[in-house]
Amino acid sequence: MYQTGVVLRRQLSVRYPVGAGRVVLRSDLDWDRDQEPAEVSGDGETSTFALEARKPFLYFKPCLRTAAGDLRWSIGPNLLVLMTTEGVRDVFPYFEGSTSGSFLPVLERDSAILGRKHLVRVYLPPGYDQNPLRRYPVVYMQDGKNLFFPEEAFQGRGWKVDDALALLDTMNAVDRAVVVGIHSADRMSEYTKPGYEAYARSVVEEIKPEVDLKIRTLGSPRETAVMGSSLGGVVSFYMAWEYPQVFAYAACLSSTFSHRDDLIDRVLSEPKHASRFYLDSGWPGDNYEVTLAMAMALGQRGYRVREDFLHLVFPREEHDEQAWGRRLHIPLQLGLGQVSAASRARFI
Repeated sequence: MYQTGVVLRRQLSVRYPVGAGRVVLRSDLDWDRDQEPAEVSGDGETSTFALEARKPFLYFKPCLRTAAGDLRWSIGPNLLVLMTTEGVRDVFPYFEGSTSGSFLPVLERDSAILGRKHLVRVYLPPGYDQNPLRRYPVVYMQDGKNLFFPEEAFQGRGWKVDDALALLDTMNAVDRAVVVGIHSADRMSEYTKPGYEAYARSVVEEIKPEVDLKIRTLGSPRETAVMGSSLGGVVSFYMAWEYPQVFAYAACLSSTFSHRDDLIDRVLSEPKHASRFYLDSGWPGDNYEVTLAMAMALGQRGYRVREDFLHLVFPREEHDEQAWGRRLHIPLQLGLGQVSAASRARFI
């Protein structure tokens, strides 16, 4: 159905600790035929495939051809490779386990900075335990109790972050990521000025180093985002503004800018920062006016729409976790989507 006038070429780099056997490829060019790699690394962990097609895209699956000749298909949906770009696509398959992500037990961490315990819930994407070669971008999210489980969430209504990531993964729309949900304590104090100064320093100096030590993260600012809603959006903006060397991207939903913070003043008076921002709100209410004011302040200071920040409004949306969950896919796609990652790397 879809066809180009010229042959398009793309390379896939499939990374998996094979052991005995070898990795082959099956694709919609011929689902019944093995495509052998053009090159295999000396340690056997990277198989490079040269694809050619008169199509703008292909669906494919890495397969494991065992020493006995059996064929094992990788777990999960068929993968999508776009033939209209020349970059090498890295693929990290796995061949046993679940198609769903998983959760670590809630981590307790004493904070010397805050004088209390942090409670942190970590979501691991599908295949995390089965392919040790892969490292992941990380999204740090505020109000961690409201992200995943209705029984933990405020009024039993959560964001359903894992469901959103699973759907986007099935679509081949985003890269897989680790999510670190940080439980809140006194939100009115720690998510506003001056309390957010110590809170942000605690995340940067106490939580992130431990996450990077225990989880296979990519670690750099361009692979690290922060996200929150309402007061959580305020502290997320502050964290990316104050620590651009840590967080390259902040997604701030329905944020209460200027209620108990000086962030608009700082945007209007300080030099341009390196981090990028996603701002949104519902309407009417839902902090529509102050979110729009923050977007205008960014534009006034030379931040470019679509390149440095994006502002969206959602008519008739309420100020609650269900509304934020419904539009969560947008900041996730902006940060982790294939086009974003190919053009600017993740989260920038």
